[in-house]
Amino acid sequence: MSKHSNHTWDENNIVDDVTFQEKDAELFRNLLANTGEENATEEKPSMTPGSILKGRIVEITKDHVVVDVGLKSEGLVPIEEFSDPSILVLDGEVEVLLDQPEDDNGQIVLSREKAERLRQWEYILEHCEEGSIVKGKVIRKVKGGLMVDIGMEAFLPGSQIDNKRIKNLDEYLDKTYEFKILKINIERKNVVVSRRELLEAERISKKAEVLENIQPGDIREGVVKNITDFGVFLDLDGIDGLLHITDMTWKRIKHPSEMVQIGQKLEVMILSVDKDKGRVALGLKQKEPNPWDQIEQKYAPGTKVRGKIVNLLPYGAFIEIEPGIEGLIHVSEMSWTKNVTDPNEVVNKGDDVTAVVLAIQKDEGKISLGIKQTEQNPWDDVEKKYPVGTNVRAEIKNLTNYGAFVELEPGVEGLIHISDLSWIKKVSHPSEILKKGDVVDAIVLSVDKESKKITLGIKQLGDNPWESIEKTIPVGSLVKGKVTKITAFGAFVELESGIEGLIHVNELSDQAFGKVEDVVAKGDEVTAKVIKLDPEHKKIALSLKEYFIDQNQENRDDIVTTQGSKRKKKDVAK
Repeated sequence: MSKHSNHTWDENNIVDDVTFQEKDAELFRNLLANTGEENATEEKPSMTPGSILKGRIVEITKDHVVVDVGLKSEGLVPIEEFSDPSILVLDGEVEVLLDQPEDDNGQIVLSREKAERLRQWEYILEHCEEGSIVKGKVIRKVKGGLMVDIGMEAFLPGSQIDNKRIKNLDEYLDKTYEFKILKINIERKNVVVSRRELLEAERISKKAEVLENIQPGDIREGVVKNITDFGVFLDLDGIDGLLHITDMTWKRIKHPSEMVQIGQKLEVMILSVDKDKGRVALGLKQKEPNPWDQIEQKYAPGTKVRGKIVNLLPYGAFIEIEPGIEGLIHVSEMSWTKNVTDPNEVVNKGDDVTAVVLAIQKDEGKISLGIKQTEQNPWDDVEKKYPVGTNVRAEIKNLTNYGAFVELEPGVEGLIHISDLSWIKKVSHPSEILKKGDVVDAIVLSVDKESKKITLGIKQLGDNPWESIEKTIPVGSLVKGKVTKITAFGAFVELESGIEGLIHVNELSDQAFGKVEDVVAKGDEVTAKVIKLDPEHKKIALSLKEYFIDQNQENRDDIVTTQGSKRKKKDVAK
């Protein structure tokens, strides 16, 4: 086509070539109304504007070609209108269109380009219709798409170029493709074509063919077209298949992009085909033997393995012991002596470590490993080192509501329960007696090697005063002590031995009173009578009332003295 063509194309509004003026259209209409007249056996050529004439090249200049068409004068045709230089030979025959029978200079005006266009349009009308398939060469870019030479220029809208996203239109220039004619506009002499519709039809045809022939177990080549978090979509020659992340490798990966990239070719195995939904599941790892098949024979529990730390998580570290085989070292299996809460305390990613196989769950693809098992377990000989009855000296490492933990040696701890802190005191919390960092003496009470528990006692270092309580302070004896606590049901008194007794509210006085504080107060030193002993439950019942009766004193104020107080003696008598 001529390089002087100057089309402005738009997918929704296709405008004619600027060289096709109204007078040109009239010439074409005249010609079409007399189709074939130029070939009629006449002695003289037609003088009708728009007629196609056969002429003879009589001269070729730098800018023009002189053509004799048998009229009264020769015509000049711009040399650039000859798209095929091979016909530019003297005495050569050429078709031209009579543009004007005579111009202002009395010379006829001829056009080679318009003759070619008219012949091309005649060919399209004769041989093609909407829906026809034609071959064409992409010749240039225009607004909204491309121009294609299909024998005449046709418009290829941008949306009809391809069935994939187009990054650069230049890659289509000067290439020949097949196109489908979408629209023929006779009035405007325009043709709109599509390549995309052919590609879609081909894709659908290929998809149907592939779905018909594809079978599970087949090995097919595909091209990676999309990567997602859950897998990869491959184009299998017209049909999409999903390669799920779990079917990519026997190893653990976080994202498919670790293995593939867009445009990469992969050989995959067909795992399943859903012909109704057009879905194909693919596998990559299935092409290789499953390393887990012989896992129980290769790595029996107790086997030592060596591998590299490939991943760290809050609960442990994953070690690759061979390609596709990873095991987990839980934080609880990292040290005999430390309470590991973060695997970074013991190992780093990339470390080569030796571990021991603890358990295998083949069906779940799990191997439990331990690295502390490669060292001596300090609990193995704990029964020999700390037999029951052994006196030990240890540091308080931690206090809880139920007792205090002490470290006997690295990795070996013992518990002093709150009930084993004192024979005589009712301890609500270990902090009443101990504090973190204290070094204390204790005695081993029990050892449970399997559960890794050692219980200790502090009170057992001394005699149990309750065992001889009936001899030291028998029922009926008088005791002295200090009021340590006042409650609604009575007053607690600490005796000289440290043992605590209770004066029940009914045993405070034989006189009427309102509250316990009306008789005694915290800090008062009192003398009372032992009225009941319960060594098993470590209880002593005391009585002020009995003591008063025994003493048969009228002024009972002398019996109770208030420490640090100025209460009047008559208050006690009340």
